[in-house]
Amino acid sequence: MIASIGIALAAGSASALMFASVLGARTSLLLACLVSLAPLPLMLAGLAWGQLTATIGAIVAACLFGAIFGLPGCIVFIVGVALPAWWLSHLAMLGRPTTGPASQGEDRLDVEWYPVGRILIWIAAIAILTTAGLLLSLGTDIETIGGTLRAGLLAASQNDGRLTADDIELFVKLFVIMAPVALPFGIMMTLMLNLWLAAKVALTSGHLRRPWPDFRSIALPAMSLVVLSVAIAFSFVGGLFAKMALTVATALLLAYAMVGFAALHVLTLSARNRAFWLGCVYIVTFMFSGLIVVMALLGIADALFGLRQRFLQSRPPPLPVS
Repeated sequence: MIASIGIALAAGSASALMFASVLGARTSLLLACLVSLAPLPLMLAGLAWGQLTATIGAIVAACLFGAIFGLPGCIVFIVGVALPAWWLSHLAMLGRPTTGPASQGEDRLDVEWYPVGRILIWIAAIAILTTAGLLLSLGTDIETIGGTLRAGLLAASQNDGRLTADDIELFVKLFVIMAPVALPFGIMMTLMLNLWLAAKVALTSGHLRRPWPDFRSIALPAMSLVVLSVAIAFSFVGGLFAKMALTVATALLLAYAMVGFAALHVLTLSARNRAFWLGCVYIVTFMFSGLIVVMALLGIADALFGLRQRFLQSRPPPLPVS
């Protein structure tokens, strides 16, 4: 118990200090990485030492951040880092006992773990809610959001003088256009990376208390495709409602892109130089992020037509081992 409390204190302190680097006087790639990895210590505590440790760590981190930066900073940390990290690590360790056939004819007790596809939907939901909360905190319509952001940048530019009026106007226009796409994309990528890294560290250290999931079998709930279709349709109506619909569509398209990557791993099982071609796909997709849409279409096609299941059924059975 004492060891768990010590780990919780260390995880909470590390998470709070990493997130506090966002308030540094100068921005850099290192600071950006530290901010992005702020959920990692809390996720690692939850995956390796249990939810009680993660809960204590989140409370410690929130109190530490609030003591330094006040109540508004504490709320931002809880909503943006602590709660997502705690909840996702809880879902990853969520399981229920099931029975399966054993070789001696007796039932064998197994554990059915929370599906990875549903965790992916939760990550998309967190990204959608965070983006919507940020936009609504600036205003309830496009003009108000732009005006609030413009006023804040003008006030900041009076202190350092690095931003001109033209720069501010360009940034406001780009933010209004790109935020509904860029924010959910960035939040989802950050949460997925942190959860994967936390699980890898826990597995490597021998503290992961569940088997490593088969990512090639990721599947989203059937209703996800219906919600995606509705969100794409409403993204053309205009106004802030269309921006929110675009946020939902972006998050779900990225979730289906992950399904597309899983399908690609299955569909290339019999390909020669498979590792090389998969590596090329990942590198090209990283360099040209617009290709994520292609992977999302592959994921949608797999959801509609069962591409992975058809491919696995068409493969010849393995040769018997003598």
